[in-house]
Amino acid sequence: MLLVLHRIYFPEGTLGLLQKDGDNICYTIELPWLNNRRMVSCIPEGKYILKKRFSKKFGWHIHLIDVPGRQFILIHPANDAKKELLGCIAPVSNCTGIGKGNYSRKALKKLTDLVFPLLDKNTEVELLITSA
Repeated sequence: MLLVLHRIYFPEGTLGLLQKDGDNICYTIELPWLNNRRMVSCIPEGKYILKKRFSKKFGWHIHLIDVPGRQFILIHPANDAKKELLGCIAPVSNCTGIGKGNYSRKALKKLTDLVFPLLDKNTEVELLITSA
């Protein structure tokens, strides 16, 4: 399965629309593009393999594999990119500003309900990140 994240870049943050086969899943918020600098920039555009991951902090969430120059880039809940993200992607139900959104846990659940059954069957799930 291929998911596509269409991004729009702003100096204060990055907004995105996550889709499967042209159908909207949720919106996303990220840090601004700052040349892939660790902990302050969103990650480069490209195609990434997704894996399930669990942590005490986020519960079940998604890990992006083989991000150039980065480690532990996740898709996890957050409603304010600058306050809550260190390069990761946060799904949100609505964008409320540049790098801001709401109901992130609800959006993550919608995404994991779609992705986790496939990952549990060892079906590859990829994320293509591109400019809108």
